[in-house]
Amino acid sequence: MTVRLIASDMDDTLLNSDTIISAGNAAAIHAAMEKGIIFMIATGRMYVSVKPYADALGLDVPLVTYNGALVKGSKSGKVFYEHPLKLETALELLEYCRVKGYYIQSYQGDALWVKEETVFSRRYTQISGVPATPVGEKLYHPEEAPYKLLAMTRPEEFEAVWKDIQREFEGKVAVTSSRDNFLELMEPGVNKWNAVKAVAESYGIRPEEVMCIGDSNNDLSMIRNAGVGVAVANAKPSVQAAAKIVTASNDEDGVARVIQMAIDGIL
Repeated sequence: MTVRLIASDMDDTLLNSDTIISAGNAAAIHAAMEKGIIFMIATGRMYVSVKPYADALGLDVPLVTYNGALVKGSKSGKVFYEHPLKLETALELLEYCRVKGYYIQSYQGDALWVKEETVFSRRYTQISGVPATPVGEKLYHPEEAPYKLLAMTRPEEFEAVWKDIQREFEGKVAVTSSRDNFLELMEPGVNKWNAVKAVAESYGIRPEEVMCIGDSNNDLSMIRNAGVGVAVANAKPSVQAAAKIVTASNDEDGVARVIQMAIDGIL
């Protein structure tokens, strides 16, 4: 099978445990690009959080951010695709989380809104490199539609909160997770695969010519639908089960290994 486009998740996939792109992964990406293969990042992260990594790799492609709610050029800054959460739905969700006492943060443009600094917001900033903007009660009353909302919980509460929000907002919100206690809330139909597919089509690339690599629940849509779905060895069992290939872990240059397979045409 010929692979013409590779889309990789970032955290726990392209990035190792030190949240950096290893020399091995970077070398493989450049080798693929030299062969004419398009490499792109598909992440739940904010655009402002992804761009430095894309710049370091020399990417000049659309980046899939906010789990597919925004596709924006890494160098041009051109918006190719934008599908934020409806403002009415966001207001309902924010109020629901306020009443229930759930921690929630909102992505207003490329600003990260929180009510106040907490252990959750500090952890998110540590991972993403993006400082939170405490806005107090304004968090619950945005005037513009956010790209997504993200709820965070203690690990023992995560499953119950997921089920609660999914039940309460069934059909109105797409719910997934990117980490064990990160609950991603988007507009229905927004997911990484729909965004990756749109980018591929803009290059005249068919779904069967796309390779997608990931580790978590928010990667399932692209791993299931791409011509070659790949899970890193540290991926959740459900993600590994959905993948055509399980490569090495994010700390063992798993992305580089499967990219080399694509370059060699041995998939």
